[in-house]
Amino acid sequence: MNVVVWLVMGGVVGWLASLVMRTDAQQGILLNVVVGIVGAVLGGFLLSPMLGSATINQGDFSLSGLVVSLLGAIVLLAIVNLLRRGRAR
Repeated sequence: MNVVVWLVMGGVVGWLASLVMRTDAQQGILLNVVVGIVGAVLGGFLLSPMLGSATINQGDFSLSGLVVSLLGAIVLLAIVNLLRRGRAR
């Protein structure tokens, strides 16, 4: 059951990040889930030690955990846009 919640929350985080970065029309549901989960891993490495909060990958489904995961997904999409287009949006 925890895996289902993890996938759903990863999809929500990826979808919100794609809305912020204006890449929602280019991504489908599967890519939103991947962006949310990989972004949470990135947020766990970069932001979690600074903010003192866990991510959704670490089983923290609180508001602070979702915010750290969302920020990680936004950073991931910015890096992808930078590599693909030569600039971040």
